[in-house]
Amino acid sequence: MVNRKLVGAHYGLRDWAMQRITAVVMLVYSLFFLFFLFSLAGAQDYSQWQAFFGKTWVKLFTQVSFIALFLHAWVGIRDLWMDYVKPFGIRLALHCLTIIWLIACTVYSVHVIWG
Repeated sequence: MVNRKLVGAHYGLRDWAMQRITAVVMLVYSLFFLFFLFSLAGAQDYSQWQAFFGKTWVKLFTQVSFIALFLHAWVGIRDLWMDYVKPFGIRLALHCLTIIWLIACTVYSVHVIWG
């Protein structure tokens, strides 16, 4: 039987690291996207947008960025529910609704990007 300590400074490290890593992924994608916008001077032609987002590596980078966004949101919203919603039943319901919403957003993003 493994005794698990329920308190300690290292338990928040995983959440802190996930917030930072996902923020960096989103920042890199945002800078990449801004570079694309400025390099095509607005890309007013739909075929330019379609050609750019038709590349597999752009789709993959976009999907990874969306997954990073959803993970980032999960850690933030979960901590918000845990810190400010004290009744267990309401907090559990909010956690479940948040998970369902984020999974639905992930499935929809896959459909939009790859579909």
